[in-house]
Amino acid sequence: MRPSLWADRLMGLLVRFVGLLILLATLAASAASFFYNQSQESDQAARVAMQVNMRLRDHVAILEGVRALYQSDSATSGPGIKAYLGALQPQVQAPGMEGIGIAAAMRAATPAALEAKLRENYGEDIKVWPATDQPIGFAVVLVEPYTPRRHVALGFDMYSEPVRRAAMRRAWQTGRPAASGIVQLAQEKAAKVKQPGFLVYIPVYTRDPLPGEEPGGDTIATTAGTRPVEAFVYAPFRVHDLMRAVLGAQLDTIDGIEVRAGAGPAAPVVFRHGKIGWDAHEQTLRIADREWTMRISYGRFIDRLGRPLGILLFGIALALLATQLHRVQRRRIDVAQALAEQQARHAEDRELMIGEMAHRMKNAFARIGALARITLREAKDLADFETKFDGRMRALSDAKQMLVTGAVDHVELGRIVRRELELAGRSADQLAAVEGPEVRLDDDGAQAISLAIHEFVTNSIKYGALAGKGDLAVGWRRDAGDIELSWVESDLPETPQIDHESFGTQFIRTLIERQLKGSWQRTAVDKRLAIVIRWPDNGPTD
Repeated sequence: MRPSLWADRLMGLLVRFVGLLILLATLAASAASFFYNQSQESDQAARVAMQVNMRLRDHVAILEGVRALYQSDSATSGPGIKAYLGALQPQVQAPGMEGIGIAAAMRAATPAALEAKLRENYGEDIKVWPATDQPIGFAVVLVEPYTPRRHVALGFDMYSEPVRRAAMRRAWQTGRPAASGIVQLAQEKAAKVKQPGFLVYIPVYTRDPLPGEEPGGDTIATTAGTRPVEAFVYAPFRVHDLMRAVLGAQLDTIDGIEVRAGAGPAAPVVFRHGKIGWDAHEQTLRIADREWTMRISYGRFIDRLGRPLGILLFGIALALLATQLHRVQRRRIDVAQALAEQQARHAEDRELMIGEMAHRMKNAFARIGALARITLREAKDLADFETKFDGRMRALSDAKQMLVTGAVDHVELGRIVRRELELAGRSADQLAAVEGPEVRLDDDGAQAISLAIHEFVTNSIKYGALAGKGDLAVGWRRDAGDIELSWVESDLPETPQIDHESFGTQFIRTLIERQLKGSWQRTAVDKRLAIVIRWPDNGPTD
């Protein structure tokens, strides 16, 4: 191998190696951009979850303050709590909470003391409800800020309902805030659009009395292993209102958000906004002592995939450019080599051209010899031979002349037909009636058709329509992948006799069958001669 070829091979390998390095670097940059964008969205989702958790902690802090106020003097807790909440305005400072309430303890079937407290707080007779089989109860004696919709919760014994009761027991046992499962809040009875809800409870233990004092609270609830409880401070939450209050206008920037009251896909969905995509980020919400799951989808397809894709495409373009530059250089070398090889091929081409010319001349002489022999058999004398042979040679010459003077490798069928008819004396109007689509013939096809049309014209001049003894119609068309040419002479003095084929007719049929790979059919009836030639339409195309 020549040294230059070794250098070309080494340069090609080097270019491919550089292109591979560019491609790998691009893939790394695209992946880094993808994960960076994903990390940004994850951080943003974490901030949203932290915002919700902080709001919930604010709510719990308000409950802690109300508990401290209640423990300071439970006897006057109603007016004191109303004043405290009126000054604090939790619905403004920490929206999303459906008021704050007190559920006071009572013994089974002895609600009189709590009904008296309800009358004291709201100035009307409110019954404790519903009936329960529990040995103790905790009925709602205060819900503030007061609204007519929240009024329906007054007197409700929360301990009678299992889901609420489970949360109250956890708070009682741990002394820490406890959240219930999903329930329908009592005040939802008066709501036009109902929402899933939950409650957060904080226990109010009975304070130890000072010497000489009675134990605090009107009624004390006790259970084994726990401190006595006289009430629960609680806050009800409507989930949809809570999430909209916390997130506000941020919901418009989030493509989809979903909150489940628990962990895992089996947990019930309590809030959904928008559409959750494949790229959702999962966060944990702390609802007092429970964990909820929040999934956030930002749907930023362009940021997530568009930028990495752009980097990838740019890197691929650089790699392709490096490869293309090498190819351009290689082409220039190849062109120089091709020029050298072309000179070597010229000698071979000259030999091929000389051989082709000899072959064509041999075929031409063979065809001329065949025409001469056929014409000699048909001729009556030397003058007749000269006339027929000259006409057939002229037909061959005209076909060749059309190819040469047109500087093309094909002849249009219409030119051959009109040329022969024009020489036979047809007028311009008669030639205009000769119609057919454009059909292009190669060298062999043009010669075969020229000889055939010349033969038809010659016979018609002697015996038929071109002698002024009838009408002539010539046309052609395409039909099912074939060319069909028809020659019809009508209104002749008598019906032509076609039972016997002359040598010329046999020669024309042989040309059509062998050179055109076609067929022809002659019919003569009722003073009419019809000739139909069909051959495959496999001529040159654009």
